[in-house]
Amino acid sequence: MSKTKGGGTTKVCLPASKVKSMSAAEKKKVISAKKSAASKGKYKRSSKSNVKGARKKGATLKDWFEEENWINVATGQPCGASNRTRKKNK
Repeated sequence: MSKTKGGGTTKVCLPASKVKSMSAAEKKKVISAKKSAASKGKYKRSSKSNVKGARKKGATLKDWFEEENWINVATGQPCGASNRTRKKNK
């Protein structure tokens, strides 16, 4: 029996303060790494595209997730918001 490959997610969410301080090239690098991983059925992007300085020193992981304003790097919308557009019924 072979293991089934799952579809990876293409959303890249980071704290808003970090996204604002990133250059366009840095944003593009992170987004393309995540899309590449997703197309291969992987959940995580390459560690080469890790973002430094996103978490304050001394903050626990729980604090970091709860206290930061997380946004989607590609769209600028809040993380977890739907990327799909709906057709309006006439």
